[in-house]
Parts: sequence; structure tokens; C-alpha cells
Amino acid sequence: MTDKNSLMRQLPKVDEMMRSMALEGITDVPAVLIKLACQKEIELERLKILSEESCQLSKDELIKRIKAEIERQNKPHLRRVVNGTGIVLHTNLGRARLSQTVSESMKEISGSYSNLEYHLETGERGSRYDHVEQLLTFLTGAEAALVVNNNAAAVYLVLNSMAKGKEVIVSRGELVEIGGAFRVPEIMTASGCSLMEVGTTNKTHERDYEDNISENTGALLKVHTSNYKIIGFTEEVSLEQMKAVGERHGLPVIYDLGSGLLADLKAYGIGDEPTVKDCLEKRADIVCFSGDKLLGGPQAGIIVGNARYINQMKKNHLLRALRIDKLTLNALELTLRQYLSQDTAIEQIPTLKMITEPLERLKEKAEHLYRLLVKQPGVKAEVLETEGQIGGGTMPGVNLASYAVGISVEQVSADMLESMLRNNSVPIIARIWKNKVLLDVRTMSEEDLFVAADFFNRLT
Repeated sequence: MTDKNSLMRQLPKVDEMMRSMALEGITDVPAVLIKLACQKEIELERLKILSEESCQLSKDELIKRIKAEIERQNKPHLRRVVNGTGIVLHTNLGRARLSQTVSESMKEISGSYSNLEYHLETGERGSRYDHVEQLLTFLTGAEAALVVNNNAAAVYLVLNSMAKGKEVIVSRGELVEIGGAFRVPEIMTASGCSLMEVGTTNKTHERDYEDNISENTGALLKVHTSNYKIIGFTEEVSLEQMKAVGERHGLPVIYDLGSGLLADLKAYGIGDEPTVKDCLEKRADIVCFSGDKLLGGPQAGIIVGNARYINQMKKNHLLRALRIDKLTLNALELTLRQYLSQDTAIEQIPTLKMITEPLERLKEKAEHLYRLLVKQPGVKAEVLETEGQIGGGTMPGVNLASYAVGISVEQVSADMLESMLRNNSVPIIARIWKNKVLLDVRTMSEEDLFVAADFFNRLT
């Protein structure tokens, strides 16, 4: 057996492998990427030798691996993918898809100057927030509005502006983790507030708030549990009840709605999620929510409500650290404009269109994909009834009846096929069910169907 020292001496130098890449015709890639790929693969080979996983060194195999690594490194890391999971707001896949109108406007704005903070009428400096404030107040009925870069930042700014150095009372049953180990209590602490937990996980009463209000109380906070549901022996204090408590003690009520629904999906028989307008009509002083969840826009933290409190936030120096950029602002404005007609919003905002897509239309899409796939030799496909989800930490327990195409390929396992789809030039994200790969058509556009068909055409 070849000893480790001998194998280590056989490892080629980086310069040698870079010359080999030139001989292989790889000359149109930045030299720094070629060098990084050579260093990485040589180091991996060295570690294999040290761990005794490698007993021989093949230069041809090393060249092959370096070429594959160069190809991988030369692609953008953030890429388009096809979402075949049936989860509309898939957090790992970027949540809300933007409409074509929004995408085209962003392309124009990104490649030119804009009136981001400039009044075209007067020629004077303006505020970036003016582009969306009037739209938000019109659509929600709020007195004033403000936007920051995400909803965690919105909660942070609201609490820091309204209750810094004070206690904020919140029910134990609403101390949510919003993902990535970020938790409401930690955001509260970071904002300069003290957390006062009241009630229990499953039951909180009005008296729990009343009994814990003191001269150091700054606000009452209600958090919409949009990413989980507690059922059974439960009780919570409604927004109206909390507002009554707040009024008796001269305290503002803040509602972290999170999901940010503007269109009423109950009309389509989907869930019982409150709209932003509902919350303001129940007289919450401040409501904050995300832009990239049920609203169907870009990532943003949107704050609406009482003008006095919003003006405090506008004067907070933290706002500059949390401010929204021009492309996000452009995308948000165009998305909000689509809500000026609910029919337009449902038809043009991809999130709403996918959530409300009729089942018969989904069946037609699945049958279309099926016909594209069964033409390919070795591919077995069938149309299946399935269930998708809204996702994005919204509407827990709401499943969306859907259709998928179940696919298998001769002599290829489901795990291998799923991996091959994931590593396609346009990655296709699927799920596995009963040794079949499923592509749920609810979250696939017409163009996506042809991307999938092209993959299987090349595969066979």
C-alpha cells in the first residue's frame, strides 16, 4: 500500500493545475476563480490522504473535479429556481415571487437614477418614505405609515420609539420565535424595553394585563401567532379587549401582525387570517407586518397606525440604520398599487394568484406537465391529488388542495432523481413521496413546466 508521505509528495502544485486548466481550454474564467478551485480540490485530496480515505492519486480525476468546481464557482450563488414543493411562501426559496410589472419596473429603476429623495414638483429634497405612505394609509385606513427593511426591524423600531426604558406587557402564549433562532423577547430586550410576561402558554385573561400594569409600563404588545396554533383548552385576550385595557390605563397597544394580509382570503374560503385593515378598525395604535409574506411583495417591515407614534419613529436615529433601499421601495410601491383593485391584486400578484388558484385549473396544469413528460422514454409519470401549504410562517394548519405529477425514472432512485433536479442548470426543487419525485404545479409557472420537461428530455 502506498504510504501517506508518498501520496503527499505526488500532490500537484496549484500553479501546475492552473496550467492544466489552460490546456483544458478553460481560459474565459477569472484566474482567481481557477486558483480557488485548484486550491480547494488539492486541499480536499490532502485531507483524504491524511484520513486514509485515499490510497492512490489520479491526476485525471483531480482535473475533472477542479473543472466541476470551476463551473460551480463561476455561476452566481443567488439563482432562479423552480419551486415544485407546493409551498407558496417557501422561506428558503425567497418567499414571495414578485409580479412581472414589479420586476420590469425594478429593472428600469436599478439601471438609472431615480427621484428617491427628490421632489420633482419643487426641485427640493424629499423623503423616500413618501413613495408608499399615501398608498399604505389609503389601503389600510391608517393615519400614517412607515417602512423599514424587515418586520423584525419594524418591531425593534416601534418598541425603541414608544417604550424604551419601560416594561412592555405580552402574553406568554405569544412569545414567538420568528425563525433563525430570532425570538420576540430578544428583540424586545435589544430595543431597550423590559419584557413583562403575563398569563400562561394556553390561557391569558384581561386581568393578567390589568394586574401587571405599573407606572413603569410603556405599552401592551399583542403578537399574532402566525406560524403556529394552540388548540384545546385555550383562551386569549382579543385585540378589542386589549385596547380597552390600554385605554383604561392610558397605554398604547402595539400589534405585531407579521403576515400582513391586505386582501381578504376568507372570501375564497382560505383560513381566517385577519387583515391589516381589520386590526386598525379594532383600534390598535400601531400594526406592523412583513412585505414578503401574504402581501406578496419584497422583504420589508411595514408600520401603520397612529400618526403621533409614527412621527416619533421618523425622528428616531435608528431609522437610518433600518431604512429601506430604492429597489425594495420600488417593488413595494408597485405591489401596493396593484391592491387598488382587489381583482387586479388577485390576478397579478403571484402569491395571491397561487393561493387562490382554482383546483380545476391546477388539474389542467398537472395534466399538461404529465403530457410533456410521458413522451420521454424511461420516464413514468402520473397525476396525483396532493396538498400544499401557504408557508412563510403564515396560516398554520391551512392546507391547500392541489395536484402534482409523480415521477420515476428507470434505474434512477427517487433520492438520486431529486438530487439531479436540484443540480439542474435551473435548479428544480421537488419533494419525495412513496419513491416518486413530486412536482406540485401550484407553485410552478407555465414556463417552469417546460423547464422540467427539458430536464427529463436531456436526462433520457
